[in-house]
Amino acid sequence: MSRKEVPRAGLLKALLAGKATNAQGAVALRLSIRQVQRLRVRFQAEGVQGLLHRSRGRPAPRRLAAPVIAQIDALLQTRYKAFNDCHATEKLREVEGLRVSRESVRQRRRALGLPAKHRRRPPQHRHRRPPEARMGQMVQVDGSPFAWLEGRGPEMTLHGAIDDATSTVLALHFRPAEDLHGYAVVFQQLFTQYGLPLAVYGDRINILVRNDAHWSLAEQLRGAQDPTHLGRVLADLGVGYLAAGSPEAKGRIERLWRTLQDRLTSELRLRHLSTPEGANAFLPEFLADLNPRFTRDPADAAPAWRPAPRDLPLVLSCRYTRQVARDNTVRLGPRWIQLPPGPYHRSYAGGRVELRELLDGRLVVLHEGTVLATQSAPPAFVLKPRSAPGAEIAAPHWAQEPRSPTKPRSTYPPTRGSARPAARHPWRRAITRKAQTLYPVKG
Repeated sequence: MSRKEVPRAGLLKALLAGKATNAQGAVALRLSIRQVQRLRVRFQAEGVQGLLHRSRGRPAPRRLAAPVIAQIDALLQTRYKAFNDCHATEKLREVEGLRVSRESVRQRRRALGLPAKHRRRPPQHRHRRPPEARMGQMVQVDGSPFAWLEGRGPEMTLHGAIDDATSTVLALHFRPAEDLHGYAVVFQQLFTQYGLPLAVYGDRINILVRNDAHWSLAEQLRGAQDPTHLGRVLADLGVGYLAAGSPEAKGRIERLWRTLQDRLTSELRLRHLSTPEGANAFLPEFLADLNPRFTRDPADAAPAWRPAPRDLPLVLSCRYTRQVARDNTVRLGPRWIQLPPGPYHRSYAGGRVELRELLDGRLVVLHEGTVLATQSAPPAFVLKPRSAPGAEIAAPHWAQEPRSPTKPRSTYPPTRGSARPAARHPWRRAITRKAQTLYPVKG
């Protein structure tokens, strides 16, 4: 008897003894009164055996026929032996014409003792992470590509930051794609208006964290990869970065995108905004109306913000290491900057300096922490990283210029008319013992 059928015998005995009514028995067994009456008749006639389900021991009406099972077993052991369950099910339906489910294929594979193509992982344990107690302890950042202008303008990506303790939307900025400029503007708004948080929580995009497998020689000796441009900024400001392992881990900002894709798009449509410039100009007004509606009080009223440094524009920049040319100039892409003479008319030619490209487009050259020169921003400037931080270290000769697959490999010694010397060529003949005796090698 099943666990559901075991208590029925004692209750039906009480019904037959008049200690309970059919209605009370129906409530206790979670059955209808008519079904309790049927069970009562069966129990009187057959005893405990009458309480068993009538379909027990009977073959299933929708079972596969024996010839079909034999055909499936043969195919799983021969033609589709290396196929996974889903793939084998598709082939059995499309090629063999056998209407069979994936679960039936899995059961036949287990009955034959065949191992599964892919090991089924058990569901991993996840626990709910409580929000931080103080505002400023953790800030979640992310970017959301979406048709924010609903066909009235180009598709854009909204970069944003939200406080983990209070769900306050701290900064928003539109960009054509998820890039360095968008996150840099969000960080500038966040650090200027609120201050420095203790930690930033985001995903593993290569703008914020290194996710490549390349290690330079210096990184291998140091035991750690160089951070990205924004990673250097956060490290210099003393802000930790936590990389989420899944979108669900940073669910607070993921739920924010769902709210904004509903409310913000409607507000932009209501105001007939169709340009990225107009949408960015409307964001402060939108945040002033959104935050009072969704912000909640933190568990601890004392904020954890830290004041931003005075040289925040200089810190919030892209950094490059460059060698000074003979004419004391430093070049960054199409731009170049002239260095003035140092103390005692000192020349910096051949030396290494740090070149920083600020968010507003200015170029600043530093040498051992001292600013040597500054250049104003060009018109229509957009911040864009020109190389990865780890790419400044010289790569080995075999990694500098990859060989073309169509270019033949060079041979040594060089020959004419063929890629390799002929079989009887002197270069290919071994030195015999007679030649070693006649022409001994002098030390």
